[in-house]
Amino acid sequence: MFSKFCAAMSKLSLMLAVIGLIAVVLCVQWQVIGRYIFNDTPTWAEALAMLLVLFVTAFGLAVGVRDAGHIGLESLVGLLPEAWQHRIEILIHLLVGSFGVLMTTSGWQWATAKWAEKKPMLPVPDGIDYVPIVIAGSLIVLFSIEHVVALLRGTHVEPSWN
Repeated sequence: MFSKFCAAMSKLSLMLAVIGLIAVVLCVQWQVIGRYIFNDTPTWAEALAMLLVLFVTAFGLAVGVRDAGHIGLESLVGLLPEAWQHRIEILIHLLVGSFGVLMTTSGWQWATAKWAEKKPMLPVPDGIDYVPIVIAGSLIVLFSIEHVVALLRGTHVEPSWN
C-alpha cells in the first residue's frame, strides 16, 4: 500500500512537472510575442517562468530519486561482495533521505523567513521560491524510505512510467 501511494505521488509529480514545463514554454512565448509583436513586454512572464522552473525541477528531482536516477556509485558498489552491495545500497538511500530531510527543514526555514516579503513582478510572497525545496525534500524522504523498505524485503521499486 505504501509503495502504491509512492507510485501515485511520483506519477502526480511527473504530471505536474510536464504541465509546469508546458507553462514555462507558454510564458516565454507570450513574453516574446509581447516584446516583438505588441512592443509591450509583459514583466510578469519572465518572473513566472523562473518560478515555474523551480517547481518543474523540484518535481523532476523527486521522481528521479524514486526511479533511482540519482548518483548511486553503482560502478563502485558493483565491485564489492554481494553482501556489502546490499548494505551500501541501503546506506546510499539513507544518505539521500537525510539530504531530503535537510532540504525540507532548510527550505521551510527560508520559506517562512521570506514569506512576508513580496515579489516585485508577481503578486506572490517571496518565500514561494523555497516551497519547491520543501516539496522535493519531503518527496525524497518518502521515496528513500520506500527504497530502503524494498531493499530490506528483497524487492525492487517499479519506476513511475511503468
